Amino acid sequence: MILPEADGILREPEIIAFCCNYCAHSAAALAGSKRLQYPAGVRIISTPCTGKLEMEHILEAFEKGIDGILIVGCLEGGCHFQEGNLRARKRADRIRSILEEIGLGSERLKMVNLSDAMASAFVEHVREIMETVRALGPNPLSVPGAKERAGKL
Repeated sequence: MILPEADGILREPEIIAFCCNYCAHSAAALAGSKRLQYPAGVRIISTPCTGKLEMEHILEAFEKGIDGILIVGCLEGGCHFQEGNLRARKRADRIRSILEEIGLGSERLKMVNLSDAMASAFVEHVREIMETVRALGPNPLSVPGAKERAGKL
């Protein structure tokens, strides 16, 4: 299903996948090498470590109208920066609480942990977040004038 815009134009949901530079980005690259298909509308952003993602980056993406975010880090216990993915998990949980509190829905943010060889699992998680966002509908902040009504995050 493609999401309806306020002006009646249909569009594919926009998802950002923040991938750690080690395991997660390698899994995404391997998915591409294997020609595994996942929905269009997913932008992959490589980060040195998911622990380096600040809450402000994620909240700003939602404020600018992104429909969903997938954070993909190394397997727990396998982070190249020791505990970065554990810090990211705590931040993601806090952000989900904020998203629920402001009415966007906590399901728009998902965090998973993968190894560099888990290309199929990466694709499956991308499909899952896309299906979730399609069911939720467009980010309410992407509707013209919504940001002004909602105020700053």
